[in-house]
Amino acid sequence: MSLFGAESPDLLTTLRAAGIELLWHPSLSEASGRDVLDLLQSILDGDTRLDILCLEGSVIQGPNGSGAFHRLAGSDRPMRDWLYDLCQVARHVVAVGNCAAYGGITAAGGNPSEACGLQYDEQRPGGLLGAEFVDRTGLPVVNVAGCPTHPNWVTDTLTQLAAGEMERGHLDVFERPRSYTDHLVHHGCPRNEYYEYKASAEKPSDLGCMMEHMGCLGTQAHADCNTRLWNGSGSCLRGGYPCINCTAPDFHEPGHAFARTPKVAGIPVGLPTDMPKAWFVALSALAKAATPNRLKNNALIDHIQIPPNIHGDKKRE
Repeated sequence: MSLFGAESPDLLTTLRAAGIELLWHPSLSEASGRDVLDLLQSILDGDTRLDILCLEGSVIQGPNGSGAFHRLAGSDRPMRDWLYDLCQVARHVVAVGNCAAYGGITAAGGNPSEACGLQYDEQRPGGLLGAEFVDRTGLPVVNVAGCPTHPNWVTDTLTQLAAGEMERGHLDVFERPRSYTDHLVHHGCPRNEYYEYKASAEKPSDLGCMMEHMGCLGTQAHADCNTRLWNGSGSCLRGGYPCINCTAPDFHEPGHAFARTPKVAGIPVGLPTDMPKAWFVALSALAKAATPNRLKNNALIDHIQIPPNIHGDKKRE
């Protein structure tokens, strides 16, 4: 559903412009049943070329490593086995979403389905294909992580691969495209002025910064959600919900409620990336001491009550 929301241009226009022929997609293709099985077999037999294999959703290995919990309809084989074989013949392999990349929410809790990603089991390299897997060009699985992924993260990645322009250096330490993970969700956040003065929200719908009390991880999350908006205008933070760092391998089990910030001695556990704790404490104290009354007031309500002063404003008589 996210991918269908691709814009400027739309999904099908992007694929055509990149010279990508869609062999099969569960929602866009008419083929089903035996036709799909025949297509997959023709790929494995070498009769049909597969340049980019995209997987959405985790790989189900259970029970007891058999993969029997998830069989491909119409076949006697676990989906896991089909995926493994297809990855060996594909020119590139792309994991779309956190589940396909790292196991995601499906792998949370006791993980009774033994879910994992294509090349990761949460933060640990391995998964279905093993840590040493590389495609026919020397690339690992490209992990377009997110829950869900921004549609243009996917189309950008497909376009790069189709043009032969994706290199190992274009991926970060978790094999995510750096085109979006070299940024932080904090960049472009509409609440940044509140963050600067540590004018913090205390409940849902408050306008203030959500890092101190409401679990926001935007200062640590690698993504460009607030500069590459969803549907032209949206992001989690713009919708009033804290960033939960859904591009990270272990985002689904933070050890506390998503919308709550754990603290030690009053200091948030999840500090901004690259900031030593002592610096944060000192800067936070100074910022709070200097917080304008406008921000203190507006941070705790759901609409702007006190507007900024207009520079040079003079009262008229």
